[in-house]
Amino acid sequence: MDKIQIGLNAGAIWNTMDANHDKHVWDVEELQQATGLSVPDFYAALGWLARENKVDFGEDGITHHGTVGLVVEFYH
Repeated sequence: MDKIQIGLNAGAIWNTMDANHDKHVWDVEELQQATGLSVPDFYAALGWLARENKVDFGEDGITHHGTVGLVVEFYH
């Protein structure tokens, strides 16, 4: 997979999360399914977003599943 495709897939993740902005934190598996990306494509794109500091990672306190949320930066 090339960088262009990874970037496009990162955009798909970002758009999915942004379109559902009322949902602040996503279960990683749920987000992967919502984007329709294959597991390898999803994680490559998620890594791209992480490298750009666009997402934040955590863990669900109940199920201990990985979670991901958008990083929103405000500039004054």
